[in-house]
Amino acid sequence: MFRVNIRPHWEISVDSEPPLDTAALLGLLLAIQETGSIAQAAKAVRLSYRYSWGLLRKTERLFGGALLDTRRGRGTQLTPLAQKLVWADRRIAARLSPTLESLASELESELGKMAADALRMIRMDASHGFAVAALMEHLNKVGLPVELRYRNSTDAVAALSRRECDLAGFHVPTGGLQQSAMQWYARWLDPTQHCLIHLAMRHQGLFVAPGNPMGIHELADLTRNNVRFVNRQVGSGTRMLLELMLSGAGLSPQHINGFHSAEFTHSAVAAYIASGMADVGIGVQTAAQRFGLDFIPLVRERYFFALPIASVDEPLMRQLIAILQSPAYHHAVNDMIGYDAADTGKILSLDEAFGGE
Repeated sequence: MFRVNIRPHWEISVDSEPPLDTAALLGLLLAIQETGSIAQAAKAVRLSYRYSWGLLRKTERLFGGALLDTRRGRGTQLTPLAQKLVWADRRIAARLSPTLESLASELESELGKMAADALRMIRMDASHGFAVAALMEHLNKVGLPVELRYRNSTDAVAALSRRECDLAGFHVPTGGLQQSAMQWYARWLDPTQHCLIHLAMRHQGLFVAPGNPMGIHELADLTRNNVRFVNRQVGSGTRMLLELMLSGAGLSPQHINGFHSAEFTHSAVAAYIASGMADVGIGVQTAAQRFGLDFIPLVRERYFFALPIASVDEPLMRQLIAILQSPAYHHAVNDMIGYDAADTGKILSLDEAFGGE
């Protein structure tokens, strides 16, 4: 089976100057940040010391500012300018990763169709999440043919109802918000035609800078004039969750500075805050941990795959379910902070999952 990787690539140019390719530069800066030494960093990224110095100097001339702080006794550190370049790259990767992964999966499918021994594929439409990414790694290891399209929860279950996919990934909060969320998804999910596979339990909450310098502790703090919020895109399960929580607390989205912003992944929200462009956002705990942010838990939620009942016993689907139920995948989910694999792989009817609501 073909494997395609598509990675973001960006250049910087000023006027008629030749563009600066950031790939080597960013690798070098990250290595300097880790080692505290230009020489060690150059060796780590397999660049000559002379070339590394030339690249750094070229960039400094381009921006008119220093990239490195080399004061004695502190090792070599990145200046705020260099840190902004690093964070720009992390934001680009976090924002584009679902789109690029979806495009790669579609291209794999097209290439597979051209092969003489083209195979049937499982079409998976899913809200972006760390447990889904971990599942794809396990599926790729065994060569199970899956075409993945990352899309928001609403679009995923709607596509399932139109038979445009075989699995639809979506997430639902536990507790008092569950019924309202399921009333939304029920317009596309039919208990006589669809069932669910439990993927994982996870924590959603607020992301804030380390040490919580803005003193943010609850949803009401989002309405303060000095607080900058970054939101998820319209149609995403996380944005719907936020709107349900705000409604329950009697808070107006119009009073939140940044409510109408739209990032497409938990990691993109975390990168936005970690780079200093916002004070608070909402997402899963794993993203906060990976970007060095503090996390304020708000609600637990369950992530499910919806699928046609008739497809459960198909050979490819049985293989996928077996991987979901495997100890190796459970271990991978439990290793992610904020995730719980206790019910991972369980097949449930809609009534069993939601009590007939």
